Amino acid sequence: MLAYFPYLLALVIVIVFLIMLANRIRIAYPVLLVVAGLIMSLIPGIPAIHVSPELIFVIFLPPLLYEASWSISWKELWKWRRIICSFAFVVVFLTALSVAFVANAFIPGFSLALGFLLGGIVSPPDAVSAGAILKFVKVPKRVSSILEGESLLNDASSLIIFRFALVAVATGQFVWYHAALSFAWMLIGGTGIGLLIGWIIMKIQRFLPTDANMDIVLSIVTPYIMYMMAEEVHSSGVLAVVSGGLLLSNKRYHFLSGTSRLRGVNVWESFVFVLNGLVFLLIGLDLPQITAGLKGVGFSSAIGYGLLITAVLILGRILAAYGAVVVTLVMRNFITVADSRNPGLKGPLVLGWAGMRGVVSLAAALSIPVYLKDGTEFPERNLILFITFIVILCTLLLQGLTLPHLIRKIKLPDFKDYIPEAQADDLIEKELATRSLQYVSENYTSQTQTHPFLYQLTSKWKNKEIGDTESSISVDIKEVYADLLAQQRLWLLAKNEIDKSLDEDVIRKHLHRIDIEEEKLKHL
Repeated sequence: MLAYFPYLLALVIVIVFLIMLANRIRIAYPVLLVVAGLIMSLIPGIPAIHVSPELIFVIFLPPLLYEASWSISWKELWKWRRIICSFAFVVVFLTALSVAFVANAFIPGFSLALGFLLGGIVSPPDAVSAGAILKFVKVPKRVSSILEGESLLNDASSLIIFRFALVAVATGQFVWYHAALSFAWMLIGGTGIGLLIGWIIMKIQRFLPTDANMDIVLSIVTPYIMYMMAEEVHSSGVLAVVSGGLLLSNKRYHFLSGTSRLRGVNVWESFVFVLNGLVFLLIGLDLPQITAGLKGVGFSSAIGYGLLITAVLILGRILAAYGAVVVTLVMRNFITVADSRNPGLKGPLVLGWAGMRGVVSLAAALSIPVYLKDGTEFPERNLILFITFIVILCTLLLQGLTLPHLIRKIKLPDFKDYIPEAQADDLIEKELATRSLQYVSENYTSQTQTHPFLYQLTSKWKNKEIGDTESSISVDIKEVYADLLAQQRLWLLAKNEIDKSLDEDVIRKHLHRIDIEEEKLKHL
């Protein structure tokens, strides 16, 4: 491993420069990284990196899922829960089913079990790719929220299908009631373990004397603990990380200090940046190893199979997107839905076209064991790997490169789900000023009249302005200002719960500002 260390450092530097280039030419960096890895793999003498298949999930998935669960808005996840769950569970299952039947019918030697295995691998769209692409174009909040929420949950459902299919291939049988019990345990056990470990971590950080460094280290090891504990008892490690991450994310302002939140964001952004970069570069670098393992299948035939499965995935997702609209329009007559208006043809088209595959599909494919328990080779393993690679490459290049142009061309309507950001900022600042003035007048009237810092602060609030206040202040006035900031945070959290017309990203921006103000207060 030590011999590979300089090579790994070089790869990280290459990743940084490629992402800089991707930002410069305004394309999604996963596309450029995969293509660059593919080109690098053709250079003679480039060493191949072999990662043990069983370690793929443990190394990459837990932190990537944990970071995604911290980034997503719980309010958005709940608001669009029906369509998110339908895409994350129903559509994933139907996609795997479609792939299974097509593979069984058109790929020689593929049983239905192998088809389901392939379907479980390639069914989940990749959140990183979609997020990197949507960064360059403006889409309605509902579209980005649905894509983020779906990607957070579809990994769990697809990997559950993958695990059951793996057992069916290995044993040659599928007992439905055993599968049903296992499925229930994976859902309940995984979710329960994640919530339990999240609760324990939260109590540790709340009641023990931790500092920012300790909090960040705990945040890094937490997803690994959740994942490995759940997998150890044969439940879903993915669901454990997602459920535990959502719990801790939703409670972050109750057990983490502002310093820990500010520093943690920077550390996690860098950590996930490197992990994502390595994964997408490895996708391209793995091609020679994958193609070398093809046995009994011509190279052109294997490419054809990959293109066939890619077409099934793209067509199936687009049909599912429009099918979800039809179901929503029917069900609005019987239940309350997030939005009963007809979204038209444009929104579902974007949702259907944003189906790039990536990290999870690669990790699942590489985790297929080389040999069965009886010592025989796992059937069609290398062909499954090759088809997965073709699917990832084609969806990234075809959909990834064309999605921004599609969004600009069709001009999605403004669904007016939320107050515009500028208006929301103004509303929040004015109400914060009003609430703060009221709190000061009730609790700190005498200090306001005698100390210039508080007098300056209240003057700005009276003018409905909240800005920087640079001044040397005494310890007791620092305590007053810290109390005011704490009250502002509590009001913002309550406002986010009550007012459904406010985008949670705007609320988080103001919460972040309060954390910065608290950090500045330590140095005044």
